[in-house]
Amino acid sequence: MGIKRATKLVDTAKKSVGITIGLRFARREIHSLLDQYELYKDQINTLDQELHALVMEVPGAKEMIRIPGLGATTVAIFFAEVGDVRNYSHPQQLVNLAGLSLREHSSGKHKGQSRISKRGRKRLRRALYLAVRPLVRHNETFTDLHHYYTSRPDRPLKKQQSLIVLCCKLLRVLFAIGQKQCEFDGSKLLQGLPQINALQVA
Repeated sequence: MGIKRATKLVDTAKKSVGITIGLRFARREIHSLLDQYELYKDQINTLDQELHALVMEVPGAKEMIRIPGLGATTVAIFFAEVGDVRNYSHPQQLVNLAGLSLREHSSGKHKGQSRISKRGRKRLRRALYLAVRPLVRHNETFTDLHHYYTSRPDRPLKKQQSLIVLCCKLLRVLFAIGQKQCEFDGSKLLQGLPQINALQVA
C-alpha cells in the first residue's frame, strides 16, 4: 500500500460514501435483482428435476447414478455427448471421442512428452474431469486408484496426470454399465494392482 493508492481510495470514498440521492430507486433495483435471482434459481431447480426424470429412462442410467460420488447431471451430459452406448464396440472409442487418447508431441530428433490429444468432445472431457475430482474424495475405489497412481514406486504420476487416467477409467466403467446395465463393482478396477492388493491381504 503506497501513498498514491491510499490517496486514490480517499478520493473515491469522498465521491461514494454517504450519497443519499436515488436511494429509493437503488433499493427498488436491488429488490428487483433479488427477485430475478430467486426466479432463475427456481427455474434451474425445475429443469434439474425434469433432467433427472428423463435420464432415468435411459438404459444403464440408474446403475450409473448409483455409483458413489457420481451425479445425475454428469450422467445426463455423458449420454448427451455419447448417445446410445450400445452403438460402440469398444471403450477406447469413447476415450477417443472425449479427446483423452495419448499423443506424443515430437519434432525431428526431439522426443516430446505424451499428452492427451484434446481432439474430441470438449464438454464431455470437462464433465468427466469435474466428475472424477469428487469421485477421488468420496468413492473408495477411485481414492485407492488415485493413491496408487501417484505413489507407485515405478513411474508415479503427478496428481493431474492421475486424474486424466481416472477419467479414462470412468469412461470404461460407464461403457460397461451402459452395455450390460450392471451394478458398479469397484473390486474389478483394483485387480492387478500390487500395492492395493497387498494392503487388502494385510
